[in-house]
Amino acid sequence: MSKKVVGVSLKMYFGHERAHTWFDQVCERVRGHEGVASGAVEFFITPTFLQIGPAVGAFAGTPVRIGGQDVAAEASGAFTGEVSASELAEIGASIAEIGHAERRRLFGETDQVVAAKTRQALDAGLTPLLCIGETEQQDPQDAAVVAARQLAASLAGAPAGAVIVAYEPVWAIGAPEPAGHDHIRVVAAGLRAALDVDPMRAGSTVIYGGAAGPGLLTALGDAVDGVFLGRFAHAPDALMSVLDEAVSAR
Repeated sequence: MSKKVVGVSLKMYFGHERAHTWFDQVCERVRGHEGVASGAVEFFITPTFLQIGPAVGAFAGTPVRIGGQDVAAEASGAFTGEVSASELAEIGASIAEIGHAERRRLFGETDQVVAAKTRQALDAGLTPLLCIGETEQQDPQDAAVVAARQLAASLAGAPAGAVIVAYEPVWAIGAPEPAGHDHIRVVAAGLRAALDVDPMRAGSTVIYGGAAGPGLLTALGDAVDGVFLGRFAHAPDALMSVLDEAVSAR
């Protein structure tokens, strides 16, 4: 049976103390979770930069992966406020979230910037978590074309290495419901096909984000490799329900 992937982005919802509490509460539950402990479920968290060190410490001795919500497009130098991929790796992160719709909309990140960040992440040994998705709701076949084009742009010039592709249609982020199941299946299949024909992306996975929650993995079956959760995961018990579901959905 295939491995399932469950990720959580904390965005900037938690202050430092609340993040510490959440890490402790989730770690207590995860240590006894057979699916995570056995590797049947790969679980990752992307907290704020200031919370990465505490997260790495809290989950030490578990298979839980910690990542950054962004990474610099340059290796080093006079780039005030940036965090390099090499420094993320140095402090124990293993994932770098890249190209989220909010970064594109609020900070003007282009395909070229995203591609540069992808290259930096792979060069530093990090797994890029590439956020892909169309901005407006449309026919799933058309959305699949947009997503595949965006993925190709994100990987332009990138060295070999596996990536996690988080399909997050922008119009579904923060919505009451995720995109329709058939829509997700079509776009995810297109993204998976694009990865399968690229020999440099062996081991890559496609997960779904955008109002993801309980029941989605069961409904989608093997159409996706996992889910990328947002505010739903703020409640540790709710998060555990999805980790449990990931085991049965394999």
